[in-house]
Amino acid sequence: MAARSIPSDIEIARNTKLQPIVDVAKKLGIPEDAVESYGKYKAKIDVDKVGADPNKKAKLILVTAINPTPAGEGKTTVSVGLCDALNVLQKNACLCLREPSLGPCFGVKGGAAGGGFAQIAPMEDINLHFTGDFHAVTAAHNLLAAMVDNSIHQGNPLRIDPRRVTWGRTLDVNERALRQIVLGLGGTGNSVPRESYFVITAASEIMAILCMSKDLWDLRERLGNIVIGYDYDGKPVTANDLKARGAMTVLMKEAIKPNLVQSLEGSPAFVHGGPFANIAHGCNSVAATKLALKLADYVVTEAGFGADLGAEKFLDIKCRKAGIKPDAVVLVATVRALKYHGGVPKAEPGATNPDAVARGLANLKQHVENLRKYKLPVVVALNKFEGDSDSEIDVVRNACAELGAKFACATHWKDGGKGAVELAKTVLNTLETEDSSAFAPIYPDDMPIKEKIATVAREIYHAGTVSYTKQAERQLKTLVEQGCDSLPVCIAKTQYSFSADPQLLGAPQGYELNVREVKLSAGAGFVVVMTGEIIAAPGLPRVPAAEAIDINEKGETMGLF
Repeated sequence: MAARSIPSDIEIARNTKLQPIVDVAKKLGIPEDAVESYGKYKAKIDVDKVGADPNKKAKLILVTAINPTPAGEGKTTVSVGLCDALNVLQKNACLCLREPSLGPCFGVKGGAAGGGFAQIAPMEDINLHFTGDFHAVTAAHNLLAAMVDNSIHQGNPLRIDPRRVTWGRTLDVNERALRQIVLGLGGTGNSVPRESYFVITAASEIMAILCMSKDLWDLRERLGNIVIGYDYDGKPVTANDLKARGAMTVLMKEAIKPNLVQSLEGSPAFVHGGPFANIAHGCNSVAATKLALKLADYVVTEAGFGADLGAEKFLDIKCRKAGIKPDAVVLVATVRALKYHGGVPKAEPGATNPDAVARGLANLKQHVENLRKYKLPVVVALNKFEGDSDSEIDVVRNACAELGAKFACATHWKDGGKGAVELAKTVLNTLETEDSSAFAPIYPDDMPIKEKIATVAREIYHAGTVSYTKQAERQLKTLVEQGCDSLPVCIAKTQYSFSADPQLLGAPQGYELNVREVKLSAGAGFVVVMTGEIIAAPGLPRVPAAEAIDINEKGETMGLF
């Protein structure tokens, strides 16, 4: 008998009949006049017209994962599957996810709308341009950059020191050739020659501002607080000083509105904002999360990459600044990823190997222990793949029992919401029986910046020491002098390891974490700490995913997944 052909993600999506977006909005009680449709199946929501109950107390469920591997973990599919399963159980649940960046779509990762029968849709639109939020961020960022150089060129009334301009350009493309550039060449009419740089749009401070802003007016205030560099006296120069705040806000006035789409099973999904978690704070927007919490009874949200990055930043930055807290955390793992952390090469994840799973459990255990430091209940979700053996699954199940962590398998990729019902019931039981009221960030606001960095390095990364380059020491001194000690820290680090070395798998401890650069994101409200060799402008791989993307005779996108 011939093997059953498994349809691709895009085939599954195209064969699913979606519900009109106004009908999806009605499930959450969103009135039709608050729905600004972008076609039939996606919309922006005018929050001011929603009229949600401000006192509603929904349960917030954070989905995170072990350190990612080439074998895959499926954090987004778990988020979608869990939300669908809650709705299968007749709970009023919705999703809050980030928007995908074009860079990874055409680089290595591909799309970021879930997969199999646990997807959000319309997935092609979500992965390609969507409602234009990324383009708005790019335009606002580059407008400010243009106004900086124009001010310098037009007599430099703000006395901006060209050597100390800290605001670069942005582009939502993986483009290594633009990491470091020289501007102003070609004569006196082209401004003052100086060095500058590009970051990918997901790493722009304006993306972080979009996601940290509670509304349009908060966004406007934050945009004005952006520090673009320093004058000849060493004083910071802001976007307000350049009178750029108003124009930037106009470019962003639609982007601040949360986007509404749906899962393949019709679960409402707010997909808004897209900061990376390895070089930014990796969470969807505060505006979307707060709206969801006023409309649904259960809100499932995801933080990017492993729990040492996205979850730490969600808990230490977003929750602190937005005044929210999760009621439970779901930690995603796969047998194949645990085997990779246990020393099995990428090419050999299929062979049954309980011993390798056991070795790889060190990574999972360290994440569970870290999350408990925030006084939160943790559920381990094993994203089950075809070929996972019972003996391997039992290794994970038994380890969770020893840790005192609840455990559930999920087959949502293959079975949709019904494949995650066991997980949903486990989460519901956890919400009913375990207390999250003692939740607190890992460090207080008034702790000095250096101690905050050391606390995250010690408690979450399990580093032994933290070292600083001379440049980082100078930058820290300047930030302290500016009175920035009360800000949280957003540490940029590789996603593949607890450490700053992507080759150190498992649960490394006692190593030295090196901080090479420290940057102020005054508008976003945190300090960015660059470690190891992490970069804010990723490059394309030897064989970019873009080479396989095309359009067919029907006008359909091919090769995106």
